[in-house]
Amino acid sequence: AVLLKKQGFEVLISEESFIEHADSFNLPAGVLVETGGHTKAVFESDFIVKSPGILPRSPVLQECKKRGIPVFSELEVALAFAPKDITVFAVTGTNGKTTTTSLLGEILDEHCQREGKGRQTYVSGNIGTPVSSVVQQLKPGDFLVIEVSSYQLEDSTYFRPKYACILNVTPDHLDHHGGMKNYIKAKAKVFKNQRETDVLVLNGADAACAQISGKAKGELLAFSTHPNHLLKTDVFFDGDEIIFSEGHQLRPPHLKGIHNVENAMAAALMAFAAGVSPATVQAVFDRFHAMEHRIEQFAHHGGVVYVNDSKATNVDSTVTALKSFDKNRNIWLILGGRDKGASYAPLIPLLQERCKRILSIGEAMDKIDGELGSSFPVTRCWDLPRAVDYAFENAVRGDIVLLSPACASFDQFKDFEERGRAFKQLVNTRIFASRMDGNKK
Repeated sequence: AVLLKKQGFEVLISEESFIEHADSFNLPAGVLVETGGHTKAVFESDFIVKSPGILPRSPVLQECKKRGIPVFSELEVALAFAPKDITVFAVTGTNGKTTTTSLLGEILDEHCQREGKGRQTYVSGNIGTPVSSVVQQLKPGDFLVIEVSSYQLEDSTYFRPKYACILNVTPDHLDHHGGMKNYIKAKAKVFKNQRETDVLVLNGADAACAQISGKAKGELLAFSTHPNHLLKTDVFFDGDEIIFSEGHQLRPPHLKGIHNVENAMAAALMAFAAGVSPATVQAVFDRFHAMEHRIEQFAHHGGVVYVNDSKATNVDSTVTALKSFDKNRNIWLILGGRDKGASYAPLIPLLQERCKRILSIGEAMDKIDGELGSSFPVTRCWDLPRAVDYAFENAVRGDIVLLSPACASFDQFKDFEERGRAFKQLVNTRIFASRMDGNKK
């Protein structure tokens, strides 16, 4: 809204829910705001910019479609006001987007500093900084790295990044997209408009990536840590180093889990394609650390380790988290939230190898009980505070308490960040109280 108003458009914000203090949004003078429902003014618009989370089959959008009103994503509307000769990098995938985007952003920023030509790197998109909030800062020659979600891509018609990457495609957001076919179709939009001079990086061991790889128009580069990959790969991992077909050998970042080796591979392939040196990539790998809410070990008390993986909002993310721990059957797994339509059954072998008990929370408790309860012990805790209390009272030295919910957070929290910080606060409060009690004794 701010960007379009600055560009001379008349802007209406229309929100279905009622917002009591909508006048506190600090919007430019002249931006109209309606909340508590959509009026006919919406249908007098020349075009609509849809908030990504709105279901494509929502009544207001269906009516816009009937009336021939175009619906665009914030992503491509913002890019319409960018200098023509910036370089756009786009990262998507079910899991690993934020880590890979951040890693690539740091690599390109380091490259710009070493290059000394005044070029800058901006990181934006689904990572938390909208493209529309940075686009007016861009100068010709700058790098723009965008984390792109399937929600953003499904609304995009003309989006064309010079360098695109799909990290993986596993079941997620099926409730939103109406099935796996539409989800894959949305992800493939990241390279739909690419040309022969552009570059696409794919996960060579991912079935969906292999399925859509034939549609690539530009140079195709593939990565994999899996020996039975489906696409010819340009990089592999020997257990110690990442080795590229061009001869470069790099030490991976100090991040937990084989999935982060793959994230590093993807970021490096995109960087090399853009002309970044191996020395620059290695310098960033050596200093890069785990991000908050992503298998984040944040506390240790009484021999018990507490790990925040609140970003695990789908089953595959929780599979990845569990695989990053040893087969010691010592994990208390906090699981649940708002279900997203996928089965929890893929967790069963890992639960039996690595976990002690599931502590279920949120709206998905009944489904978790139904799909996992006959194969593995489940304790219904209803909410995060009770799950933390149960784990704190029952975990023993050598155990791990892992929040890796495999669900969205919106039943009890604003977002996964709020859920993760609440978990850390609850744990730290219990640890502090325990230590104070110990001091009194």
